Amino acid sequence: MRIHRRHEDSAEADLTPMIDMTFLLIAFFVMLINFNDNDQQEVNLPKSEVAKPPEKPPEQYLVIHVTKEGKAIYGGFPIEVSDMKKRLITYKQLHQNYKDAVIIIRGDEDAKTGKVQELIEVCQEQSFDKFKLSALIEKDR
Repeated sequence: MRIHRRHEDSAEADLTPMIDMTFLLIAFFVMLINFNDNDQQEVNLPKSEVAKPPEKPPEQYLVIHVTKEGKAIYGGFPIEVSDMKKRLITYKQLHQNYKDAVIIIRGDEDAKTGKVQELIEVCQEQSFDKFKLSALIEKDR
C-alpha cells in the first residue's frame, strides 16, 4: 500500500489494492453459493398427504432440483443428471465432512421417477447416503 504525502501534515493511503481484493473475495463466494431460492421457480413439487417439514433443518445439505425435462439444477445451472458426478466430487474436495451432508432432492411433479433414481445412484456412487425428497403438503379440500 503506497502512501502519498501532499503536505507535511497529511498522508493519504492508496486503497485500490484492498478494494480489488474485496471484489475478488465477493466473486469467489458468489461462485460457491447454492442458489436454492432462484431454482425453485422451475420445479413444481408434487403434492403429498404424508409430507411434513423436518423438525430441524440439517446442518449441512445440498439441494438438487430435477426438472420435468429430466435435467438436474445445481448451483443455478441445468446439467445432465449423469454430470452431477463432477459436481459431487468437487463438493467432496471442498468439504471434509461431506458424509454428514443431506442431499435434498426437489423433483418436479412431472419429472420421471427414473431420473430421480438415477440422481440418487450417482450420489450413492460418491458416498452420499442421506437423502430427503421434497413435496408439498396437500391441504384439506
